[in-house]
Amino acid sequence: MSRTLFVTPLYETEVGQAALWQELSHSIRSLAEDDIAGRRWCREHGYKGYTSYASLDDLPRRDPVIADLAKLLTRHAASFAKELAWNVKPKIDSLWVNLLKPGGHHTAHIHPHSILSGTLYVEVPEGSGAIRFEDPRLAMMMAAPTRSPDAPEPLSSFVTVQPAPGTLLLWESWLRHEVLPGTGKGERLSISFNFA
Repeated sequence: MSRTLFVTPLYETEVGQAALWQELSHSIRSLAEDDIAGRRWCREHGYKGYTSYASLDDLPRRDPVIADLAKLLTRHAASFAKELAWNVKPKIDSLWVNLLKPGGHHTAHIHPHSILSGTLYVEVPEGSGAIRFEDPRLAMMMAAPTRSPDAPEPLSSFVTVQPAPGTLLLWESWLRHEVLPGTGKGERLSISFNFA
């Protein structure tokens, strides 16, 4: 008889409605057009599209719809913290918008100095790149045999989630993840964030 140890939860839910997605889409596209410093950073770092990650740190103060969204995200982060049996009240630390062009991707990374991270998907055209999470034990598995392709999700080395508009994902910030290259022709819009 075996039991499961050291679980890595992923919080996944659907939020919002069409009117909210339209407002957020407008905000993201406006920022992508107006943020000269952000566009320059993306160009210099080979980011295929636009992100406000390195240029704007005050989006909830700039845009009322993003301020409302930050409150919604905080409620979900509090629910997830409770699910994780944490005795903390997560506080939003940073929030940035992303407009990923066709073929764009984001290499595997973690979010240091945060406790929770996540992404809310606003527009996800067909063929948009999925997000893929890596088993945090992978580097320590040494001579572990390769798992069969039909291994159950909790035993997989990688778990891929194909989001839809309205999908909200939250995870512990140490969980390594990446955005896979998309094959579609549309721009994927999302809002990412960290909680401290």
